[in-house]
Amino acid sequence: MTEPRRKMEDFERAFNRLEPRIQRWLKLLLLGKKVEIRGAENFVREGPNILIGNHCGAFKDVAVLLRIRPRMIYFTANKEIFSKDGLDRLIQKHLRRHLKELGPMLNSLVGPLKRRLIDFVSGNIAKVGTIPVALESSKREAMRFCEDYLRKGRAIITLQGRGRVHPDAPHPYINPFRRGAAVLAYVLYKEEGIVVPVTPLAFFGTHKLWVTPGTIRVSVGAPMNILPYMSGDFDETVERFRRALEERVKALFLELIRT
Repeated sequence: MTEPRRKMEDFERAFNRLEPRIQRWLKLLLLGKKVEIRGAENFVREGPNILIGNHCGAFKDVAVLLRIRPRMIYFTANKEIFSKDGLDRLIQKHLRRHLKELGPMLNSLVGPLKRRLIDFVSGNIAKVGTIPVALESSKREAMRFCEDYLRKGRAIITLQGRGRVHPDAPHPYINPFRRGAAVLAYVLYKEEGIVVPVTPLAFFGTHKLWVTPGTIRVSVGAPMNILPYMSGDFDETVERFRRALEERVKALFLELIRT
């Protein structure tokens, strides 16, 4: 067995070993929330796959995906989450942003529980193959990992945005999509002839505060691929596919909130 193949299987074994604990944490992180999923039949269950969606609910988006996934999926994630201090900073920032002056108070109240969560996540996130992304610098290394995972028939998830609603933005729940997914699809097709299905996802309801009652709705769209958007120019092709993915997620989102 080759080293990369063995490493992928190590990731899956680690996830399976941790899954009972993961499920307990998911139950807590989604406390008070029901999850409704539409289009589950559109999930790609084997072979390379990129899942792409809006990211307006911080940890709840990730928790929902781990709850509804039909197969092992590999996340791209802020590299700060891989260390205890970095994850602690992100949690405190999240509480301040959403609860203002009550944020530090809640941070103190849930201190022991938060420390257990930080220890679990930071201590295991690399073991299950999560791909660290430096948000403020070059993402070349993360892209290389993503290409490698896709070549080996794995599914990766890339959420677009910073995990929150932006009230003053043209679309508060959906940030403009980055080029990464389109670039991956282009490179793998042009260099190796691999047509990667890209599955659009829309989330609504994950932005609601933790433990507050509510329903999280997820819509899974039919997979798309880069072939209809190919032209003779790299930048034009990537931009056409990037824009098509963003527009499809927006359409799925509108369907969620209208019904």
